[in-house]
Amino acid sequence: MPELPEVETARHLIADLALGRRIVGVDDADTFVCRPHSPGELRDALTGRTLTAAHRRGKTMWCETSGLDDSAGPGPRGPDLGIHLGMSGRIVVIAPDGWVAEGGDPPGRDAQPRKAAWDRFTLEFADGGRMALFDKRRLGRIVLNPDLDALGPDAEEVTPAQFRALITKGTIAVKARLLDQSKIAGIGNLLADEILWQAKIAPATPVSRLQRKDADRLYRALRSVLAAATAQGGAHTDDVIAARRPGGSCPRCGAEMVHGTVGGRSTWWCSREQAAWP
Repeated sequence: MPELPEVETARHLIADLALGRRIVGVDDADTFVCRPHSPGELRDALTGRTLTAAHRRGKTMWCETSGLDDSAGPGPRGPDLGIHLGMSGRIVVIAPDGWVAEGGDPPGRDAQPRKAAWDRFTLEFADGGRMALFDKRRLGRIVLNPDLDALGPDAEEVTPAQFRALITKGTIAVKARLLDQSKIAGIGNLLADEILWQAKIAPATPVSRLQRKDADRLYRALRSVLAAATAQGGAHTDDVIAARRPGGSCPRCGAEMVHGTVGGRSTWWCSREQAAWP
């Protein structure tokens, strides 16, 4: 599933290659991906406008749009276009000459050739190019003016003080808290395992047992993991990911990796350095 680093590659792609291109057509026929909008509603709202800015909080992206006169300045502008990549979505931007660029879930995970039917939502630009949400599993989402109120602060932007306050309240397992998008937005299952492994904290540790030094170590791991994963193209590139398998060994100390379920999610940890606290 695309996590914060993968979604950031998609946002960056839109910002680099799709802004300022006038929309002349919209394929919004997939009523599941485009719910609750009826077919044609997105087309009517977006045709004649341009994307003027691309933003992200956690795993949710949204694009600002211009007024119908293409103005991005003061005055009425268009609706925000919300985009969620779901479990395996990618943004595909096609240049007028046919050159294709992609961002989001790594394409190497799916060996099948890309089919046009898996483009669940498409913007057609006046220059002959287009931008599409490619989503084989059909779990992505397109919505106008997305509600961001349910999301916590972005994991890349949360401050140390915010993080300590959010991570230590209650008795929930620390991994489950990291995955709670209403507390900190953007951390998925792979990132959570990597962050906890780098911080040497057992995933099932109740957050009430974390001391300030533990929370600060966890914050430093969060910052390090996000920076590395974003630079390298996604959470799948992190250090411990290859060891998340039966027979895997901790890349740091060589101890056996252990598998279990924490917060309802498949979880791997080092049997030595992340042993449960007494």
